[in-house]
Amino acid sequence: MTTAPGPDAPAAAQPPAAAAAQPPAAAAAQPPAAAAAQPPAAAAAQPPAVPPAPAGPTDPVPSAPPRGPRLARDALVWLFFVAVHVWGAHLGTGPMAGAYTDVELYRSWAQTGLEYGQWPVLDGAWVYPAGALLPILVPAVVSTTSTVAYTLGWCALVTVLDAVAVAMLLRRRRGHLAATWWIAFLLLLGPVAMGRLDAVIAPMTVVALLVALTHPRTSAVLITAAAWIKVSPGAAIIPLLLASRRPWRDVVQPAVLVCAVVVGTVVALSGGDEVLSFVRTQGERGLQVESVAATGWLVAGLWTPTIRREFNPDIISVEIYGPGTQAAADVLGAVLPIAVLLTTALLWWRRRREGQHLWSDAAVRADFVVRGTFALTLVLIVANKVGSPQFISWLAPPVAAALAFGLPRWRATAVAVAVVAGATQWVYPWYYPLVMGGQPLSTMVLVGRNVALVVLLVVTVVHLARVPRVPPVAGEGPATEGTPGADPSGAVGDEPGQQVRA
Repeated sequence: MTTAPGPDAPAAAQPPAAAAAQPPAAAAAQPPAAAAAQPPAAAAAQPPAVPPAPAGPTDPVPSAPPRGPRLARDALVWLFFVAVHVWGAHLGTGPMAGAYTDVELYRSWAQTGLEYGQWPVLDGAWVYPAGALLPILVPAVVSTTSTVAYTLGWCALVTVLDAVAVAMLLRRRRGHLAATWWIAFLLLLGPVAMGRLDAVIAPMTVVALLVALTHPRTSAVLITAAAWIKVSPGAAIIPLLLASRRPWRDVVQPAVLVCAVVVGTVVALSGGDEVLSFVRTQGERGLQVESVAATGWLVAGLWTPTIRREFNPDIISVEIYGPGTQAAADVLGAVLPIAVLLTTALLWWRRRREGQHLWSDAAVRADFVVRGTFALTLVLIVANKVGSPQFISWLAPPVAAALAFGLPRWRATAVAVAVVAGATQWVYPWYYPLVMGGQPLSTMVLVGRNVALVVLLVVTVVHLARVPRVPPVAGEGPATEGTPGADPSGAVGDEPGQQVRA
């Protein structure tokens, strides 16, 4: 680039020696015409032009769409958002109130605690981690005696959290696609997308994954806090830890701090004996009908009366009983942690094989985090003796983040997860009685859903094992708008070039 000449005489009027003696700043300050008129010696003496610096996280995004069309697309996304959440609240307080039985349970816990001083975890074992008390108490501000009022308060809480996730998605270059997919997923999953504790942790996980590489400490805090509500978001900690150059400071310390706050609070309120009771209560479960492991017995139950489906009132779920079901449930108790360890080992191997490429290519690093989270989440579902329909909501955050980053090889996965969500809603709540009664069509829909989950896990593991090279896309994906590509060195935590250390 050239600028207007200074007070000195034009370079064209200077002899070659004088032109060659000019400092670089003076040579760069000559007008285009004067520079073109320089003799060869003077032109050769000028330093080469310095290319512009790459866009940083606060620089304008190249080739940004016009503001008008972008605002129009934003408005359509938000209209879709409002319609889906109003529909969910309508189902929860009207025709599908039965699918919100967990919310009614939350209300009763809040009422018992506030009116009688008897709290889960503090005064006895609880099926959920202690952090779940916080979102359960929020709708109690509306009411603890009216089921409808509490349910509306719960839906309002979920809507606010989902709105934060959608707003974060829309900030990305591919945000409209990601946000639209996320909202469509909620619609396809149905009432359980709003009427469960999982509806609280899902948007928290979306935000945590979107900021995982640019703000790893914030991500670690969000993931750990969500894991103290339901355990599943903890899966994201492992790839986040492996993708951090400073894992101790950026991941371990924030996570430990959150755990210390939760456990310290419970202990201070005399609930230390039951702070880990959610682990014990899960171990007492049988094989749930919707679980992937129950698929074989579901099919066999179409032909033999020896397979029974019975309601367990203690945990409010339907379990399947028949030859070998209890043994399968016991084995899965050991298989699940082993499968998590094996998947973690695969991620460690993948990270080692990537080498410096993991740190220099933001898209590769972002894909590592979201795909690693997706793989571990699938393991938590496939190798689990519990198969509640809300578990499918765990799959949405990594898919939404991958779409927002513009990562390749995720659109087919997004379609498959959407189909899985739709099949899950078919099974529960719409045709659940038919599944429990062994009706062939609805049973096979559940079987197909379970097979799709296994296929998704296999495909995800293959993607991780193949170490695909993710080509950078100029002006798109995680390299723009403050997403993981802002630092060209690939460092996490805003300190380029730092070596990996514990």
